[in-house]
Amino acid sequence: MKAVVMAGGEGTRLRPMTSSMPKPLLPVANRPIMEHVLRLLKRHGLNETVVTVQFLASLVKNYFGDGEELGMELTYANEEKPLGTAGSVKNAEEALKDDAFLVISGDALTDFDLTDLINFHKEKGALVTVCLTRVPNPLEFGITIVDDEGKVERFLEKPTWGQVFSDTVNTGIYVMEPEVFDYVEADVSVDWSGDVFPQLMKEGKPVYGYVAEGYWEDVGTHESYVKAQADVLEGKVDVELDGFEISPGVWVAEGAEVHPDAVLRGPLYIGDYAKVEADVEIREHTVVGSNVVVKSGAFLHKAVLHDNVYIGQHSNLRGCVVGKNTDIMRAARIEDGAVIGDECLVGEESIVQGNVRVYPFKTIEAGAFVNTSVIWESRGQAHLFGARGVSGILNVEITPELAVRLAGAYATTLKKGSTVTTARDHSRGARALKRAVISALQASAIDVRDLENVPLPVARQQTARGSAGGIMIRTTPGVPDSVDIMFFDGRGADLSQASQRKLDRVFARQEYRRAFPGEIGDLHFPASVFDSYTGSLLRNVDTTGIAESGLKVVVDASNGSAGLVLPSLLGKLGVDSLTINPGLDERRPTETADARRSGLVRLGEIVASARAAFGVRFDPVGERLSLVDEKGRIVEDDRALLVMLDLVAAERRSGRVALPVTTTRIAEQVAAYHGTQVDWTTTSPDDLTRVGRDDSTIFGGDGRGGFIVPEFSSVFDGTAAFVRLIGLVARTQLTLSQIDARIPRAHVLKRDLATPWAVKGLVMRRVVEAAGDRFVDTTDGVRVVETDGRWVMVLPDPAEAVTHLWAEGPDDASAQALLDEWSSVVDSAGR
Repeated sequence: MKAVVMAGGEGTRLRPMTSSMPKPLLPVANRPIMEHVLRLLKRHGLNETVVTVQFLASLVKNYFGDGEELGMELTYANEEKPLGTAGSVKNAEEALKDDAFLVISGDALTDFDLTDLINFHKEKGALVTVCLTRVPNPLEFGITIVDDEGKVERFLEKPTWGQVFSDTVNTGIYVMEPEVFDYVEADVSVDWSGDVFPQLMKEGKPVYGYVAEGYWEDVGTHESYVKAQADVLEGKVDVELDGFEISPGVWVAEGAEVHPDAVLRGPLYIGDYAKVEADVEIREHTVVGSNVVVKSGAFLHKAVLHDNVYIGQHSNLRGCVVGKNTDIMRAARIEDGAVIGDECLVGEESIVQGNVRVYPFKTIEAGAFVNTSVIWESRGQAHLFGARGVSGILNVEITPELAVRLAGAYATTLKKGSTVTTARDHSRGARALKRAVISALQASAIDVRDLENVPLPVARQQTARGSAGGIMIRTTPGVPDSVDIMFFDGRGADLSQASQRKLDRVFARQEYRRAFPGEIGDLHFPASVFDSYTGSLLRNVDTTGIAESGLKVVVDASNGSAGLVLPSLLGKLGVDSLTINPGLDERRPTETADARRSGLVRLGEIVASARAAFGVRFDPVGERLSLVDEKGRIVEDDRALLVMLDLVAAERRSGRVALPVTTTRIAEQVAAYHGTQVDWTTTSPDDLTRVGRDDSTIFGGDGRGGFIVPEFSSVFDGTAAFVRLIGLVARTQLTLSQIDARIPRAHVLKRDLATPWAVKGLVMRRVVEAAGDRFVDTTDGVRVVETDGRWVMVLPDPAEAVTHLWAEGPDDASAQALLDEWSSVVDSAGR
């Protein structure tokens, strides 16, 4: 006997899950509903099956193919238009006309004994046997009454409570003889229970009803879909589950990684090659799909996650459904009954209220509160560039496909035949993405100079030597699973805001230039890159007095690419040095704040025991450095900026210093004392670089370990800052602790507040209004200066739904009070 699986319905009640996926492909316990149906048919010997398809038919065909993987023979009958339950089977008449056949829905979950149903049909000599079952609420189903012999007496489609006369309903499973096709008109919409069966009964044909025992759930609503998952996990339905039951009710599929510190409270299911990190709690009735990543601290309860979903740290999901390829970012919350469609992005700390529907390909901005369904528009704002270029989680937000498109867009902004310099840090992710970038550049008629693994300042310097631009790929500082794709201009500096917008437009419109075969770009690997860098550095930065000073320094390369430059540099400087952590470590391409702090403590111990003049610690890409004084005490980054400023200004006695407006105003006192002046810039590194190019600029820094040495380069360069510092200390013959001691203490505090994009403009207007008659500086954001010199600065983040606040006062308590006052202004505007 053959079977017919009806798989053509649109499943409109299940949207947005069925907006981009046919209902039969919706996963239940990580397998499509229709696969459960096909496996049931196979168990009962129904290996030859015709599948009727209409809505998104190609997806069903592509998934199941000819049925070989299931050990079945599948053929397809395609409807050009909806033909109803009977019309769709009539459409497959050619394959079914020789013998009795079984009809079953591809979107109902059941474990009925189909063999017993078929035997009943044969024993009764029926033309049609309708499979029935008893349900507590028959309103959504067709009610059927049978007599003592099992013969159908009456049908009623979707009754009201006033019409309910039985709890025995039609399951949509039938056994039929081919003569039934004589009662179905071809190429028109015809239903079995509404059109055909009443006609058969009117003519007295043998139509029987078989009341089945077992499980049956018509997965037609979100509630029934979630219930079906729970019933499978509870063992209420006899279906096959892939994987291993590692403890009662806890199923884990092949290749899944579950950290020993994760808490699993079954029944639940974790799909193949999923990854569950430490401190995750997964509770009952949760289904985790294939290749899903659940980050540390997340909480899942009665949540259904389709394949390739990313769940960020400390997210909270309860009773919701999340479609495939969707990213739920850090600390997001999705409430009971909510459904997130395929390929959506739910931003950090956002809240999606219960029963909200978010349709596919939508973005929910960070910090948003969503209490109505998102159907047409995105509740968010897409930003390509952030503070560090284009940044995101590797293989979640930043994928090889995205890298190719970005590089193609960047190439399109340049002339054909231009040269672009590429570089990376020592991480495997950066190496893989750089290869994709190089291919895209060459395919867009761009020649590539690949530096491979070099410090970021070296990449910038080499870019400035004849390239139209550059691309550096590195691990995001402090975030090991994220990467930054950084774009440089012809001077090796970050792209200006105007250039970023131009690249953004090309990327958004997907107007990529492609080369003809004869225009494909070349790939070169320049030699002697480090010798060129160190030679130029020593020619441009004053190193007089170093060799004679007898200084001893300790240098921590942090197992990063900065260590590649140090051997030749330290030898040429003629300084007594001790280098620690010089080797590259692919496992640690960046470091957390705690790891950095521990490294500085260890550096301080070595400096003190070695009686060195000071110690420096580079970040892994050699862009920034941190200081330890001769006593082994850590010089905090904001103090290091003032120490360097004091040394430079004392030696130069004139010129300009570039500092962001968030820097303590004590810097102004230090500069003025030595006859120099401060140029206040925005917090953008691009703006600091612009001022750093001016001939009168003698120094620049951002208070976070980034220093500009203008005589050598206009960008942050840890190695150049180190060389300059050695020379300054050698010539001044003062220790770092002595210099630090003569600079007044600063009291600057910072706070970040979540602010939805939609109210950022209102927040800034309220801040200006609240300033009243006080002095307002709008160099970057809004800086409000009190009459006593205290100040607060409010700055909306350009890439995230966050507002940053800084406050400075004569002491911490005063700064804290100012911060609290203006935080309430920002909060009130955001509510």
